[in-house]
Amino acid sequence: MQVVPYKGSFTQSVPNDPLLYRLYEMINVYGKTIKSLIQDEFGDGIMSAIDFSMDIKREENSAGDRVSIELSGKFLPCKSY
Repeated sequence: MQVVPYKGSFTQSVPNDPLLYRLYEMINVYGKTIKSLIQDEFGDGIMSAIDFSMDIKREENSAGDRVSIELSGKFLPCKSY
């Protein structure tokens, strides 16, 4: 938590670290679905990674605690120039 995040933080295309690999895998598996759901709700555009916030919480569960990750980015619609 003492290092400023930057683009290209992975040293290889597929991370070896188990936690980072699972996050990478989630985007590979669900990325297109998430994109479709965002476009259904907002239209064509992107979620900003500059005007962005994140919250990570522990959710207690009898079957084992869960990790909740909330990503919040400003929606930027596609514009014609």
